[in-house]
Amino acid sequence: MNRRNFFEKSLLATGGLMLASIYISCNDDDDQPDIEIPDLTTDNFFEGVASFDPKSTSVIIWSRFTPIASQLKEIKINWQVANDADFENVIRSGEFSTSADRDYTIAINVQELKSNSKFYYRFFDLSSETVSVTGETITLPAKGDTVSDVKLAVCSCANFAAGLFNVYEAMANSDVDVIVHLGDYIYEYGEGEYGTNENTAALDRVHNPTNEIVTLEDYRNRYKQYRGDKKLQLAHQKKPFICVWDDHEITNDAYKDGAENHQDDEGVYETRKQIAIKVYSEYLPIISTDPAKIYRSFDFGSIVSLHMLDTRIIGRDKQLSYDDFFDPATGQLDGLAFQTALQNPTRSLLGSDQLTWLSGAISGSNANWQVLGQQILMGKMFVPSELLILLSKIIGEVNATGTVSNTTSVAFQTALTELTTILAGDTTVTAVEMTRVNTVVPYNLDAWDGYFVEREQLFAALGGKKTVCLAGDTHNAWYSVLKNVNGDEIGVEFATSSVTSPGLEQYVGLDTAAVAGFEQSLEILIDDLQYVDASSRGYLKATFTEGEANAQWKIINTIAQEGYSETVGNTVSYI
Repeated sequence: MNRRNFFEKSLLATGGLMLASIYISCNDDDDQPDIEIPDLTTDNFFEGVASFDPKSTSVIIWSRFTPIASQLKEIKINWQVANDADFENVIRSGEFSTSADRDYTIAINVQELKSNSKFYYRFFDLSSETVSVTGETITLPAKGDTVSDVKLAVCSCANFAAGLFNVYEAMANSDVDVIVHLGDYIYEYGEGEYGTNENTAALDRVHNPTNEIVTLEDYRNRYKQYRGDKKLQLAHQKKPFICVWDDHEITNDAYKDGAENHQDDEGVYETRKQIAIKVYSEYLPIISTDPAKIYRSFDFGSIVSLHMLDTRIIGRDKQLSYDDFFDPATGQLDGLAFQTALQNPTRSLLGSDQLTWLSGAISGSNANWQVLGQQILMGKMFVPSELLILLSKIIGEVNATGTVSNTTSVAFQTALTELTTILAGDTTVTAVEMTRVNTVVPYNLDAWDGYFVEREQLFAALGGKKTVCLAGDTHNAWYSVLKNVNGDEIGVEFATSSVTSPGLEQYVGLDTAAVAGFEQSLEILIDDLQYVDASSRGYLKATFTEGEANAQWKIINTIAQEGYSETVGNTVSYI
């Protein structure tokens, strides 16, 4: 089969749905005859342009075309890649046929490019004489090449209804090489549901469709709404993205065969999951022989091997729940039953295939840094059990009524103060009080803390290599030291806050004055935690050199208005 006619993944069907293909363009495939290009108007490419999965000699370029009524079902779109923004030196060009089967999206994996280089690209339709904006992208330095540094912008959790995408605009205007998106690129909720706040209607951020998304058309319309946002478009136009999904690309608290936010009256979960994966493949194409397997690696010269993981869908067993281990009569946690379940060696998060792949990728890498790009917190977050019980009560009240009762709030603040004081070295502390702080349980069973055994297997696979874990999901900024069960340091975790989704300040019901004290208490109470920002929106800038990993947590001061400022909340250097 001629490579010009070969469509990567075009024969992969799942759940009766054909996944969106990516056209592979090699250097000898694009001897397209010169075509006369008329004056073009910027129109019809309403979702902008984007590039994905840069490698040393390739990158995926993307757009979507909105056809006019008179156009045929299948539309031929032209594309060009050039060394200059004026397209006077076009180095590659071609034609791509798109249709309603893929929601008129276009994806080309342009191969055999020069490494460590910048390129410009665009798409145009000759029949309507319309053209996209011009995108900018790069190829990575070749594996083993010496480079001075690698700069990544790391983000996650962008709820359209929660506020403006100022964080995306800030990343677009930054000096980073690549944007690493750790998931929750879209949210599935409907109008008035999670993320909605006092600014949603005023900012014209009501979710479209207004219902929770379930069908193929629903998911496509939701992606079009997000990709219609000018700030997100700018980020895609200026920087290549490397993406993985989390749960909300499917539905909340998803795992391999179910989800918290999927009910029986919404159809078969597997069908919904496959629809979501199909639309993801249309709007966020990745380099993979199977788009249902999003784990893959990227080499940035000799400095970084970035391993992107799926901790959500492909291998995850259902999350444990404390509700299943509380005795309703006594209100006490059955600690033995809980520990037995937590340490069950058959419970999986990555799945055996992904863990085997990751172990091989790490052992085969000679880069200075092994960087894990994944969704959830890996650091241990063990908190006193009485605090967790009160926190769970607060979250339940906020979810049910939108606010926390004064009684529960006071009880939480009192316990937090008392427990922090005990650990601060009060000489009058009794044995009973020490038991209060030493009786700890994992804070978040949806994170790696709920998959204890497999985390230890992963730590063993890292084999003493210099490791940084990147994480999202929680909507808060965290810095933790990663330690195995023996207390040996494995590496560090840099976790980003959210683009818009609310953080702990909303869940716990904290006012502005109480946030700093709450953060300080967490840093004292949680052994491996070094830093937390529980209330800011923003992104993480991670810079890697041969000998140092530097993290800057960038804070965007508002998502409620267009004008915003960017500051640095904290800086950490890890050697």
